[in-house]
Amino acid sequence: MAKKTIITVATTGAWPKKENNPNVPMTPAEISEDVYACWKAGAAVAHLHMRDDEGNGTMNKDKFAETVSLLRKNHPDCDVILNLTTSGDLYATDETRQIHLKEIKPEMGSYDCGSMNWMHSALFINSPAFLEELGKNMQEWGVKPEIEAFDPGMIANAAYYLKKGVLKAPLHFQFCMGCANGIPGSMKNLIFMKETMESLCPGSTWSCFGVGHSAMEMLYGAVALGGHIRVGMEDNVMYSKGKLADSNVKFVDRAARVIREYGNEVATPAEAREILGLNK
Repeated sequence: MAKKTIITVATTGAWPKKENNPNVPMTPAEISEDVYACWKAGAAVAHLHMRDDEGNGTMNKDKFAETVSLLRKNHPDCDVILNLTTSGDLYATDETRQIHLKEIKPEMGSYDCGSMNWMHSALFINSPAFLEELGKNMQEWGVKPEIEAFDPGMIANAAYYLKKGVLKAPLHFQFCMGCANGIPGSMKNLIFMKETMESLCPGSTWSCFGVGHSAMEMLYGAVALGGHIRVGMEDNVMYSKGKLADSNVKFVDRAARVIREYGNEVATPAEAREILGLNK
């Protein structure tokens, strides 16, 4: 049987605005319709951020609830896996970063496994106390963490929290490649991240994305190395050099083509749930 490869679409993120690309979905209505279109194109997982009325990243639980409600109401056939961010606003409190998970109980949520400088301009704080609280809460609420690793040290952090019982195996990692102040996006570095994960957290699954010029290298690399892939305007507003992306669907379409050309098959949401252990 051909290997199944999961496509995650990260539709919006906390940064790009309409002036960066007019096709970035911003409102709950726009985001929910975009998720549906990407699901039809082959995305099994949707990683969601919210924006406030000025277009800035927000952890407003009502925005999350409205988006999820619109998707389920308008498209009851859509069985996409929802992965809600816990890091959509650098100034959010530990409580507001989690309350939407408690109320909505999505199948997945992001778990950024360490602190770092962010975009040369701010601090992205994920304190040990927050990570312990978030990990235990996610277990209680039935939300599987997607462990966002911006460098190898965050994989080591995950191994520590796994040993401590804050996280529960099998883990699923998202290797965030090419972000400013994180590990650069290259095949050499992707192999190192994969081998570090396999050494410290054996039995884990993984996906990756590349920001900017590393996007295509990471797309091809993830498929070739047996991982899964994330695409979308959270990570890139350009489809190619000098060309703005028309839509998130175009990113999903391209990922699906690469997967099939390689000889793999695009995983359905049901198959992704099996791969990620969401049915257990």
